[in-house]
Formats: sequence, C-alpha cells, structure tokens
Amino acid sequence: MKKVLLMFDGAHFSKGAFDFVRQLNNLEHVLVTGVFLPQSIASSLWSYTDAMTGTVLVPVLPETDPAVLTACKTEFETRCQKSGIEYRVHEDAYDFALPELITESRFADLLVIGSESFYESHEEGINEYLQEVLQKVECPVIVVPETFEFPNTTVLSYDGSASSVYAIKQFAYLFPELSRQPTLLVYAHEDDKIEFPHENNIEELAARHFQDLTMMKLEINPTKYFAAWMNNKEGAILVAGAYGRSTISQVLRKSFIKSIIGAHKIPVFIAHRS
Repeated sequence: MKKVLLMFDGAHFSKGAFDFVRQLNNLEHVLVTGVFLPQSIASSLWSYTDAMTGTVLVPVLPETDPAVLTACKTEFETRCQKSGIEYRVHEDAYDFALPELITESRFADLLVIGSESFYESHEEGINEYLQEVLQKVECPVIVVPETFEFPNTTVLSYDGSASSVYAIKQFAYLFPELSRQPTLLVYAHEDDKIEFPHENNIEELAARHFQDLTMMKLEINPTKYFAAWMNNKEGAILVAGAYGRSTISQVLRKSFIKSIIGAHKIPVFIAHRS
C-alpha cells in the first residue's frame, strides 16, 4: 500500500487528479491524504517576474470562502468513501502552506497535483509555484490534467544524467503494475550526432524492471519538437527527472517540459533527489 498526497487549490476540486488516484487504488490500495490549499496562500506561490521591469508580481486573490473549502473537503471524503479508498484529512487542512506540504511529502510515497486548476488565475501558465513544489517536495510528483486516459504505455525520458536514471528507478519501484505495460525509453539530444549515452548500462537496468521495453533515439531537437511528439502519445505517462535544486530553473526553461505539462494532455511523473 502506498501513501499518496492529493493536493487541491481550495477553490477548485480537481476531478482529474482524484480520478488518477482512484485508478491507482484499483491497481493497489492506497492511503490518500487530502491537502487543501487556500487561494490566499497559493497566490504568494504564484509570484512571477515581469520580463520588462524585473519586478516580482504577486496576483491578488480573494480569501477562499470557508464554505468553499468545506465543500471541497466534503467532495473529497464522499468520493473516497464511494470508491473504497482509505483516506485522511488533517485537522489543520485549512491552514496548509508550502512548509507543511514539504513535511507531509517527507512521509509520503507520491504527491498528485491537478495540472489545470492551480494555474487558472495565472496568465503565464507554468510558473514559479510549480518550480517551488517540484524543487522542494521530498517525494515524486505526478501532474495530472483534468481530462486524460489512464496510462497504458510509459515513456521514459533519458538524457544520460543521474537524475533521469533516478526518476526511472523511482517510477519502477513505485509502480510495478505499470512497469508491465509497453514502455518506450527515449533519448534525444540537440546534437543528433551524440550517441546514446551508457546504452548498455541503461538497457540492463531498465529491462529488469520494464517487461515490454523498447529503446529509441529520437532524431529531433528535444527543445523544439519533443513536446509535440509526446503530446501525440495518447494513453501515455511521461517519466522525467532533472529537477534537482541546482538545475530546476534551467530545466523549466526547456520548452518541452513546460509545453507537455501546459498542454494538459498526459500525466507527467517527476522525481528528483532531495
């Protein structure tokens, strides 16, 4: 049994994120803890820098109506009960902020976030809030769109780095059930003349965990074309790494990751070393 954190913007109940957890529970029972983040707290995490002036801008959002938070919590509890999911809601849920989330993530196997509701109030889409979560939480994260097909294939993004291998291993350890489905390990580099790094090593590792494995070197520039290629993979989940503290800003500037999450088409599994 896994312990899963399911995170909601207090003003939005992400049916997509809940449905993902429900289907995980169908594969293997989970314990899910509901995390409800009031909008007033979320707004401070939605800050971004104006490209023209360099000024840090923080959207001003109204305090979330306590009745709305209560309704969100009630819907969560009702859906868990109907789906036969063991769940928890901590008593301090209405005061939840990022430090508490980090602590909770230390004692969880997985954090699930809806990819759309958290960004509805931000014109820039993917922003510092996502960076903050991916950089600081201490467990892997799955970012889920509202409408998606539950994964029947897995795409492992590999660039030869330690972080990409770490993410692949974490996914295999957490989801042995999904590791039995068709899996594509993909390598792409801006310089298509660079050979598949450590090809034998990664094949030896991945083939031990993924029963139906295919390895592929894409002859495309990943920063330009990988997102379009990936978003056409219906019923897939993308496994990505390289979100360590030292590289997060560089990685999120790479358009293929931003575009895949921002397109809201497929779930994305992200793991980094704490």
